[in-house]
Amino acid sequence: MIQYRKILELHDDGISMRGIATSTGNSRQKVTEVIELAKKKGLTCPLDEEMNDRWIEEFLFPEKSFEASGRQLIDFEYIHKELAKPNVTLSLLHYEYEAKSRANNKIPYSYRSFSRFYSNYAQKYKATLRIRRKPGEILEVDWAGSTAFIIDRDTGEKVKAYVFVATLPCSQLSYAEATLSMDLHSWIGAHIRAYEYFGGATQIVVSDNL
Repeated sequence: MIQYRKILELHDDGISMRGIATSTGNSRQKVTEVIELAKKKGLTCPLDEEMNDRWIEEFLFPEKSFEASGRQLIDFEYIHKELAKPNVTLSLLHYEYEAKSRANNKIPYSYRSFSRFYSNYAQKYKATLRIRRKPGEILEVDWAGSTAFIIDRDTGEKVKAYVFVATLPCSQLSYAEATLSMDLHSWIGAHIRAYEYFGGATQIVVSDNL
């Protein structure tokens, strides 16, 4: 493993890039990359005792563990910034992440894993963890990204069906149904049946880009 800690400590001592490269056995390009990325992410000396080489690598290059698994990378910095915006939730960001995974032919993480990875990131590297919505406060709604099909039993024809999904983000309790259209009548009807299923109405409805 690259001697990340030694690179940062030598740089803090005023050693030149060439000197650091010689001392650690790494190329000057790698030394420069590590130092600039550490500066960008706010990792400065003196380093805490727990910040060993593995800790620093996970902090600077979190994507390495994801690449090895063949899964779609999670852009934690983007997620953290987006969650600061009004009406943006972790559930909606996970829908966006799944769509990106499909487009890149990558395997997406489940919402539970996605949420856990972000929480670990925020608690480890950030001063604050974005506060989630209170139970029952909002309902997140959208048409699912992939179009489904039903078969007409009389003609054998494949008919498009559009899947409506409504989720309570705190509990992750979800309602889904397929409709033959995405018109206003179908949209309103799906909401009514979702609220009947949940047994009540939320204060806020948050929709994605419809």
